Amino acid sequence: MMLLPELKGEYEYLFRMLIDREQLLAESFQYISEADVKDLVGGRLFMEFKNETATGPGVLREWFCSVCQAIFNPKNALFVACPDDNRRFYPNPVSDVNPFHLEYFHFCGRVIALSLVYKVQVGIVFDRTFFLQLAGEAVSLEDVRDADPLFYSSCKKILEMDTDLLDSDALGLTFVREIDKFGSRTTVELIPGGNSTVLNSKNREVYVDLLIQHRFVNSVSRQVKKFAMGFSEILCNASLLAFFFGSLEHEDLDRMLRGSDRAICVKDWKAHTMYTDCNETSRQIIWFWKVVESMSDEQRRVLLFFWTSVKYLPVEGFGGLQSRLHIYKSHNSHEGLPSAHTCFYQLCLPRYKSKARMQKSLQIITEEHLSCSFGME
Repeated sequence: MMLLPELKGEYEYLFRMLIDREQLLAESFQYISEADVKDLVGGRLFMEFKNETATGPGVLREWFCSVCQAIFNPKNALFVACPDDNRRFYPNPVSDVNPFHLEYFHFCGRVIALSLVYKVQVGIVFDRTFFLQLAGEAVSLEDVRDADPLFYSSCKKILEMDTDLLDSDALGLTFVREIDKFGSRTTVELIPGGNSTVLNSKNREVYVDLLIQHRFVNSVSRQVKKFAMGFSEILCNASLLAFFFGSLEHEDLDRMLRGSDRAICVKDWKAHTMYTDCNETSRQIIWFWKVVESMSDEQRRVLLFFWTSVKYLPVEGFGGLQSRLHIYKSHNSHEGLPSAHTCFYQLCLPRYKSKARMQKSLQIITEEHLSCSFGME
């Protein structure tokens, strides 16, 4: 983390972004891509959504999560999700369906690096094949297991197949690879004359390695290069990109980007919450925590997001947040909904007359949470 710029308490200027939610990805791309690097790392990012009054760090946290979800959405064809983990991604070999795909990878590199600078867990993680290329390391068969389990299984079978059976040309394979690009299939030779080079027991290791390199390295080299360029621009020293990723274990980067995978611990939540105009023995506070304890983990995450704009907790749990959480007694209607100042992790709780009424209000927030932004500031 010392290789990333340090956020200072005082800063000379703000880098302002005014984003239309309906054009989130396109407008964010324009702001971040066209910005001078000095403006991104020398000041402080300041986010506003059009036609919304909320501003401040809470809105910025929300923007990081939202724009990353958009970037890595497989519908945008930039990244591919791993089959068994839809939060783990690697570059899409056919991302060129978008004529500006390389510019978007450069933009993505900047956004991911900035999310680390601002210590926002965005809930997105990289597949090992992507991570290793950023670290300047080779990709082997065991590294592709998560990215494409079927490919991995097929390659394993080739390497473990009986020698006589393989040499009998039972598989009928040559040194070529078929590529499916949105329903259109093409064939690429892995080596010169690959179409006439028959797979056998002596060349199978070379064949498998060539398949891996073509499938996961060569076909995405331009995308990885552009992402790396964008990321390195945010580093204090752009030449240290490989050192940055090489100093990490893959699991370390997971923790930095995704945060905790554990269910939210209500006991930890309570231990890091402070109160104003009430205390932990107040009737409404006792009701509140009983309602929270009865929620599903997903409902708790929605409530936490409403309260703080934090979607994914750090691996340290609530203790890893930038400050404690706060509950204030609101002087508004006894029947109203809670409100939040997400910048300051403040929840304003009306003075409900019954636990049932409080539970109904919190249920509206956690189950009818259709808008992305509730916080006042």
